[in-house]
Amino acid sequence: MKVLLIGGTGTISSAISELAVKKGFEVCLLNRGKHADFAPQGVKVINADAHDEEAVQRAVGDLTFDVVADFVAFEAADVERDCRLWRSRTGQYLFISSASAYQKPLSSPFITESTPLSNPFWQYSRNKIECEEFLMRKYREEGFPVTIVRPSHTYGDASVPLAIKGEKGCYAVLERIRKGKKVIVHGDGTSLWTLTHNTDFAKAFVGLMGNAHTLGETYHITSDEILSWNQIYEIIGSALGVKPKIVHIPTDVLSSLHAGFYGGLWGDKSHSVIFDNAKVKKAVPDFTATMRFDQGVRRSLRYIYSHEEYKQEDPQFDAWCDRVIECYESVVSELPKL
Repeated sequence: MKVLLIGGTGTISSAISELAVKKGFEVCLLNRGKHADFAPQGVKVINADAHDEEAVQRAVGDLTFDVVADFVAFEAADVERDCRLWRSRTGQYLFISSASAYQKPLSSPFITESTPLSNPFWQYSRNKIECEEFLMRKYREEGFPVTIVRPSHTYGDASVPLAIKGEKGCYAVLERIRKGKKVIVHGDGTSLWTLTHNTDFAKAFVGLMGNAHTLGETYHITSDEILSWNQIYEIIGSALGVKPKIVHIPTDVLSSLHAGFYGGLWGDKSHSVIFDNAKVKKAVPDFTATMRFDQGVRRSLRYIYSHEEYKQEDPQFDAWCDRVIECYESVVSELPKL
C-alpha cells in the first residue's frame, strides 16, 4: 500500500509513519523538512510546504497514492485545497479532526461518533467542524473518498499531558512537581479525562488505512482508560517519586487570566468525557489500547529527562504560577466563614 502522510513528524503522525513502515507500507512524508530527524527509516520525504498548492503539485509530480492523510489541515481552506490536489490521486483521504469538536457542554459524558458537534468556546474546534462539514458534503455530492478521524488527548515520548502549562511545554510543570512546588489543576480535579498513547492511536489509524468500509465514515480513537485530573497528576508525581502539591482553581478564573486557556479548558478539558470506541473496534477488530497511563508517562519522563532539547525551562510561566497561587490562596483565606 502506498501512503502519503502530510506532516508526518508530529506526536500522532510520527507513530503512524513508524507503524506503517513496520507493516510493509510504502510511506512518503510531505513536509518542509524542518523535523526530518523524526522521520523513521524507510520513508521517502517529499519537501514542500503543504499550504503552498503549486509547490506541492511540483514536488509530487504525477505520483498517486492509495491513502493520503493530512495532519496539518486546520481550516476549511486547507481541506478545500486538499480536495483539489488529491481528488484524482488517492483512493482514501484521511482527515484528522478533533474530539474537542463534540458538543460542549455535553448532554451526556458518554460520547459516540453520533454525539452532536458544537463548541462555542474554542475556535480551533469550530474550524475542525467546518472542515468536516465541507468534506462530508464533497463525499455526498462528488464521491470524494474521505474518512474522518477524531483524536482526543494523545501524547507520546516527548510530552506529558497536563491541565495547565506554558508555551514552552511540559518540562516546567514536571520540575515544579519534582521539586515539591505547587501546581495548578482546574476545577476540583474530579472531572474525568481520557489519555491515549500515540502508539495505541497508531494501531487503529493504520487499521483504517485502505479499508473501503470506512469511506464516508467518522471514527474517534482513544484509550478506554478513564482518569480524573487529580489521578493524572498523582500518577505523574508517583513516576517522579513525589506526591504532587495540587492547588485547585476554578476554570472560569483560570480562563479569565489567559486567553489560551479559555478554549482548552472551557471547550475541552473541564468536561468529563467517556469515549465509546465500539465503532473503530468494529472497523479494526484487533485494535486494543494497551499502554496504561502509568506506563506511558514513565516512558515519556525517561525520554524528556534524557534529551536536553526537551528540558526547556520557562521562568515566565513559573513566576506566573507562583503569583497566581499566592494571590488565590490569599483571597480564599480572607473569605468569611459561616
